Amino acid sequence: MSSRVKELLARMSVEEKVAQLMSVPVDRLVDGRAFSEEKARQILRHGIGEITRVGGSWLGFSPKEAARIANQVQRFLVEKTRLGIPAIIHEECLAGLLAPTATAFPQAIALASTWNPELVHRVALAIRQQVLSIGSRHCLSPVLDLCRDPRWGRCEETYGEDPYLAASIGLAYVTGLQGEDLRKGVVATTKHFAGHGFPEGGRNIAQVHLGLREFLEQHLYTFEVAIRVGRAQAVMPAYHEIDGVPCHANKWLLTDILRGQWGFEGVVVSDYNAVLMLHTVHRVARSCVEAFKIALEAGVDIVFPDIICFDDIVKAVKEGEIPESLLNRAVERVLKLKEALGLFENPYVDESRVPESLDNEEHRKLALEAARESIILLKNDGILPLPKNLKAVAVIGPNANEPRNMLGDYHYDAHLARSTTSVRVVTVLEGIRSKVSKETRVLYAKGCDVDSRDRSGFEEAIKIAREADVVIAVMGEKSGLDPAWFGLKKEVVQHTSGEGVDRASLGLPGVQEELIKELHKVGKPIVLVLINGRPLSITSILPYVNAVIEAWFPGEEGGNAIADVIFGDANPSGRLPVSVPKTVGQVPVYYSRKPSSFKDYIDVDAKPLFPFGFGLSYTEFRYRDLVIKTPEVKPFSVVEVEVTVENVGKYPGKEVVQLYISKEYSEVTRPVKELKAFKKVYLEPGQAKKVLFRIPTEVLAFYDKNMNLVIEPGEYRVMIGKNAEEIVLEGKFRIVGDKQVVYHRNYYLAEAIEL
Repeated sequence: MSSRVKELLARMSVEEKVAQLMSVPVDRLVDGRAFSEEKARQILRHGIGEITRVGGSWLGFSPKEAARIANQVQRFLVEKTRLGIPAIIHEECLAGLLAPTATAFPQAIALASTWNPELVHRVALAIRQQVLSIGSRHCLSPVLDLCRDPRWGRCEETYGEDPYLAASIGLAYVTGLQGEDLRKGVVATTKHFAGHGFPEGGRNIAQVHLGLREFLEQHLYTFEVAIRVGRAQAVMPAYHEIDGVPCHANKWLLTDILRGQWGFEGVVVSDYNAVLMLHTVHRVARSCVEAFKIALEAGVDIVFPDIICFDDIVKAVKEGEIPESLLNRAVERVLKLKEALGLFENPYVDESRVPESLDNEEHRKLALEAARESIILLKNDGILPLPKNLKAVAVIGPNANEPRNMLGDYHYDAHLARSTTSVRVVTVLEGIRSKVSKETRVLYAKGCDVDSRDRSGFEEAIKIAREADVVIAVMGEKSGLDPAWFGLKKEVVQHTSGEGVDRASLGLPGVQEELIKELHKVGKPIVLVLINGRPLSITSILPYVNAVIEAWFPGEEGGNAIADVIFGDANPSGRLPVSVPKTVGQVPVYYSRKPSSFKDYIDVDAKPLFPFGFGLSYTEFRYRDLVIKTPEVKPFSVVEVEVTVENVGKYPGKEVVQLYISKEYSEVTRPVKELKAFKKVYLEPGQAKKVLFRIPTEVLAFYDKNMNLVIEPGEYRVMIGKNAEEIVLEGKFRIVGDKQVVYHRNYYLAEAIEL
């Protein structure tokens, strides 16, 4: 503890300590669009831990307004409260800063589809720059949950189903956001700790059924990498319960593992309203005060997003119901983080340097690059890429010309259920119009809504399809929060993906599949473009289309990126970060299940429609010369695997070399295969490259019968795959010697090197 923190802690009253563990939405400090000192005196008289979402306020502040208000809040706290402690201002930053005019990068699941951590790191650097420019210092991102049930509406916020891929992408994001010097960085918050992506029935915040071994090995792995390697400074527990214990009340999770085993030194911040939910939903606390005490005992340090039962908590501390030592522990952590951010020296932002718009040409180019690399080609009978000099193209579908529908649930305009966008969002229709020749006629019809039974638009869509050489059908979902949050009826909002927007089916919503089948009757080739947040089971319509492009929610440059792929200016290089089921009844269908989990149903097999890691290209890649350079290794050493990949097609392109490992016989049952390394490689036609993977044996560690993390000797199978099912080369190595317990893992990720 520094002398400053020690001195402040000694001088604090109970009221000031409790205030440091609370947050205040900036809306409560504003009259109209101006900071209200009178309101601030009432609310901030004891100081405050965090200010909630200045940039992302419902009031829609411009960047300059947000910076001005941030400075006014900090000036009040520094100059007009007894101890002068500044606040940390936090924002949402899942796929860009959640604020007006901020760059809308592709949604998280799309970023994972790039399989390019370096690119995601650059995206995080851009987000950091925009966050800092408005005076905020804390982001409630990234989401490190594994999407194991695509019925869950928040699948779009994740980096997919696989712990290794999610850890790699998450680490790139965390380090990009925080930087090497936190005084110049933004605190990253790893969430939702933990297992949130596998809820009962796919229902948001429902209990999670996970065995301890699977929970530790897979669902905690992404967080452990972000914290131990990336040194993430904030953790947000999940809403749900595990075996009867809500995560916000789970001392084993938030203290024993997080701090005791992993050495975490940052702050644990609650999810919004989650502490109060210990009383209102989970019913493990009889009152707001008891909920606060339980959370504090478990290891929660700050309560979001508002002051809850402040006076009652102060009274409970003074009367000994809540030990003041619990307050001191949490307050010390909050003050230490403020000190690490340099807030005591400079809590202000330079307003003169705040742009009118956060979005700029450089960041738009980055958004386009990320969108291009995220796009996955799922089917192509040879129709793509299309020539640009077609006579007529019919662009049809509810997501063809709706800028708002290109955005994910934590993009500003989608999150606040706005119908317009605060940045220029390029639609697929616009992208196509800008790409084709001047002589090409581009026809458009909406056809139907995202989630409606209304077929009245079919006639117009069929009419223009008859006039066209090819139909580009842009279908999918619309993202946002649970409509109940806004007091709106589902029919008004039509959200089919996003937080709280869970589905019992995985087909295209509404009458979209019916429209595809009607368009097929016209006899023209159909290119299906999916704009969506979760894996969609398109089994029934796959035979009716000639090509399928998965674009997720691609952000502001999505229309240009999709057009680039359709017309061959970009070769698709995205790969699935999730398995796509044939039917919802197969769920869960993630690739790394146990051997006993692959029995076929009587009406469908156990394989997905499209496997994890799948993605087509306009060129062809061939693998050869697999060399296991270390056929025998001891525990705590490195396995070296070399492989050559060659572009034998006609187009330049990027291939994702995927390395899976399996141990067929072990002390406890193991997944059939697990991704343990990957590398995205660019190759010109005729070019070949060698890729060397260096895999520490600690990456292969698992929990044995006694729940010890061990490296087990024996034979391991190496599989080089184009995806989790299409294995093209295989080899073996052995770990020799005795089983070794890993008391402190030093290596979490493999090294992949282009030679």
